Amino acid sequence: MNSNTARVCGDWRVSANCRHDEPDSLFVRGRHQRDARAVCQGCPVLIECLSHALGNRIEFGVWGGLTERERRALLKRRPDVTDWSAFLGANPMIDPAADPARATRRAA
Repeated sequence: MNSNTARVCGDWRVSANCRHDEPDSLFVRGRHQRDARAVCQGCPVLIECLSHALGNRIEFGVWGGLTERERRALLKRRPDVTDWSAFLGANPMIDPAADPARATRRAA
C-alpha cells in the first residue's frame, strides 16, 4: 500500500514522519515540544494529523507541527470551525510545521 492509498483508506498514520519514532518523544513538556515538532517538517500527512488533533480536541503532545499551546490558541481563535480537515485543506497557505506562530495568525 502506498502513502496515497493509505491516506484514502483513512490510516494516515502509516505515512507520518513520526511513525517509527518513540511515541513519548512527541509527548514532552514545555520548550521540548518545540524541538519535538521538528519531525513534522515535510511530513506528507501533516494536515491530516493536525485536523485529527484539532477535531478530537487532543490536549497533549505535538500533532501536525503544533504544540499543545499553539493548538489551544488556534481552537480559541477559530471556534466557528467544525470540520478542521476541510478548513485546513481549503487553506493551503497554512503550513504549521514551517512557522507555527504564523500559521495560527493566518488561520485567524
